[in-house]
Amino acid sequence: MVGSFIKVKCSKCSNEQNIFEKPAGTVKCLVCESTLAESKGGKADIKAEIIEKTDKSGKMIPLKK
Repeated sequence: MVGSFIKVKCSKCSNEQNIFEKPAGTVKCLVCESTLAESKGGKADIKAEIIEKTDKSGKMIPLKK
């Protein structure tokens, strides 16, 4: 199955950023460079708060809290 994109919120600077759910390497915040996700050979180990996920059609849907 193809991976999807997620929107995460950095815990240090609150920057919101879209990232791939299955990255090939470490993903860093574009503002403060803290680690948002680390590759674990499949789905990433997400270090930030997940705000939205893509559905099967590719639309971003907010996660309910």
